[in-house]
Amino acid sequence: LPSFAARKLTSAVESFGRYPTSRSPATAQQVAQGLRAAGYLPGDSTALVAFLAIRMGKPILVEGPAGVGKTELAKSLARYLQRELVRLQCYEGLDEAKALYEWNYRKQLLRIQAESSSSAADGRRLEPAGTASDPAHADGHDGAWSEIQDDIFGEDFLLARPLLTAIASQEPVVLLIDEIDKTDQEFEAMLLEVLSDFQISIPELGPIVSRTHPLVLLTSNNSRELTEALKRRCLYLWLDYPAAERELEIVQLHAPDLKDSVARKLVEVVGMVRELDLKKPPSIAESIDWARTLVILGASEIDADVLAETMSVIIKHRTDMDLVAARVGVKLAGGADEAGDSDQAGGDPVGAAGS
Repeated sequence: LPSFAARKLTSAVESFGRYPTSRSPATAQQVAQGLRAAGYLPGDSTALVAFLAIRMGKPILVEGPAGVGKTELAKSLARYLQRELVRLQCYEGLDEAKALYEWNYRKQLLRIQAESSSSAADGRRLEPAGTASDPAHADGHDGAWSEIQDDIFGEDFLLARPLLTAIASQEPVVLLIDEIDKTDQEFEAMLLEVLSDFQISIPELGPIVSRTHPLVLLTSNNSRELTEALKRRCLYLWLDYPAAERELEIVQLHAPDLKDSVARKLVEVVGMVRELDLKKPPSIAESIDWARTLVILGASEIDADVLAETMSVIIKHRTDMDLVAARVGVKLAGGADEAGDSDQAGGDPVGAAGS
């Protein structure tokens, strides 16, 4: 191996027992408890898959609609396991230079220019191997060029991007590859070496093998079908919008000052909103934001007026706002009117019985 790669491998072996290890749960129940302590309420399947990924060292592919807590799961696992979170945010057109590594070309050029100036001062010419103009001094030219070539393709001139940062980390990390479905199949193919062997091959340096074993989570909003090769290397987890009682737990965890009756009404209203044909249904994070908004405003109930005033917290498209106002807002107004009519019809209970 080239010297830089050899140094990294030797350092990996030497440091294996030197750095403190992160938490290693013994059961899925411990993972569930740890995630709860980190502010994330997992389902049974979520805790089980996370536990297996930690113990087996396999990546997790987490799919589901936007806003159900896929990214937050990675953040919470990092907090629970006491690991650094390394995040690669995917987007259309993402390439290896932004995901893996790239060379610091400006620094390399400055190094070459500095060496050229030094060589000129010594009466030497810096030329690539085999191109020396004076055959009598070819060995000297080739040696100088080889030396600087080894230098500029060394560790000091390498810009590590998220994937290389996670692989080369001296301590175990959580690697989040967020919204992998926004990339293309060529990028997925590039990931296969990272996900199966936990190494990155750099032509100038050789393979860089993981010093520690990162916990990898890939998230997808299911906007396109991922390749079978990628899926084979991962454990699979599907996250959907939670049931009403689970979402109520989440809301109460993050907005403990909200009245219980208001929290239940909030979950009910959010459920009604998600049933509509919207461009963007409200996420769990937006439910929490709405709950905190109601606490700040001191709302004691959720009626049509409160919904109209605070709708922008959970609805982010104008056409969606009109639809929610027409469907859900009318229902809330109608419910209030029915309650008022019922109170008037009831009158005095004693009088009603006497008549």
